[in-house]
Amino acid sequence: MVEVANLVEKPTAFAGSFAPEFLSLPREVLIGVMRKHQRYFPVVDAEGRLMAHFVAVRNGDDRHLEVVRQGNEHVLSARFSDAAYFVREDRKHSLEDFRPRLARLTFQSELGSMLDKNQRIEKLAPQIGRMLGLEAALPLLERAAYLAKADLVTQMVTEMTSLQGIMGREYALHSGEAPEVAAAIGEQYQPVPQTRIGLALALADRLDSLVGLFAAGLAPSGNRDPFALRRAALGVVLPLMEHHLDFDLRTAIAAAAAVQPLPVSAEVQQQVFSFLVGRLRVLLQERGLRYDVVEAVLAAQGGNPAAAARESLRLQDWVQRPDWEQLLPAYARCVRIIRSAKEPPAASVRRELLREPSERALFQALESVQPPASVDALLQTITSLAPAINAFFDQVLVMDEDPAVRQNRLALLQRVASLAENVADLSRLEGF
Repeated sequence: MVEVANLVEKPTAFAGSFAPEFLSLPREVLIGVMRKHQRYFPVVDAEGRLMAHFVAVRNGDDRHLEVVRQGNEHVLSARFSDAAYFVREDRKHSLEDFRPRLARLTFQSELGSMLDKNQRIEKLAPQIGRMLGLEAALPLLERAAYLAKADLVTQMVTEMTSLQGIMGREYALHSGEAPEVAAAIGEQYQPVPQTRIGLALALADRLDSLVGLFAAGLAPSGNRDPFALRRAALGVVLPLMEHHLDFDLRTAIAAAAAVQPLPVSAEVQQQVFSFLVGRLRVLLQERGLRYDVVEAVLAAQGGNPAAAARESLRLQDWVQRPDWEQLLPAYARCVRIIRSAKEPPAASVRRELLREPSERALFQALESVQPPASVDALLQTITSLAPAINAFFDQVLVMDEDPAVRQNRLALLQRVASLAENVADLSRLEGF
């Protein structure tokens, strides 16, 4: 809409039509031709089905509009005839027949051809599939990965690159491939694939690009992002969030690194990880989450986008509670003392060195606590421990003159501080 808004000085809209037989072409082909080549608006019926009509805009008044309409209809008919020819010629072959021709397309000089990239996706996709729990669907995923990029060398996609994946889906169905395979091929370029197989294929494609191009020294810088790696990173974290799927980014990055033709150092893998977490940070803050809440959760769970989104929402609910100002300080005192101590705490708490009733009470309370696996569990645990923690600080001198007692008390506080490990770094919250 923005693209056509200012193309003419005196816009006059008019309706046109085309031969109904063109409706046998894939919907996306027709719409793509109308939008890209002619800047026309397609027309659909009440059920969303494409109709043999369009709306166009001329620059001028409505005089001789019938002549203008006929001219536009003639041009569009010619465009559709070309598209019909491309599709007809492509359909003379199976989708698999196109795959070897990918060797003629260069992906990137150091990373090889599109066929090389397709082969890397074939290796990586099953590993991603297992991480997503797709063991039963691996044959379908493997077939989709094998055919993933084949449509890039078809005539229709060569003519209109925006149809990549879409034509792969259409040609896969025409070639007799399983519907799940065709759907995955069609979804691989979508921001949020709807099927799990499509998601696994998309993740394999995007992670291969990210890891390979970072290894080749082509990470985005400033406004330069010729390989659209920011979009690729968004395409990794966003669908995992939308589908609420737990996923280990570090493991996936390592798997992608293993199939690259270039060495991928631990430093490069960390760069890719930080880049993905950066995209995740932006997404979470755009959803209205406080920056300190996001930072607290990402510090512990940045490698799992779905969990980071889920736990950030929960933590934001907690920090908005009226009793938060009493809850956080109890935990914060434990962490601050551990961090400021000039000596490490003992490796474990020795019961016989617990002299005061309040430190024995805190120890007993901690003995009944299970390691929390979520923000809710963590903060419920801290809520239950807060009275014992406060009593401890009111009645016990942590830095006792006896080194053994002192280190034992630090070890007790260390047990409180370590409750948040792998859940959230609460020290990043305002007011800590």
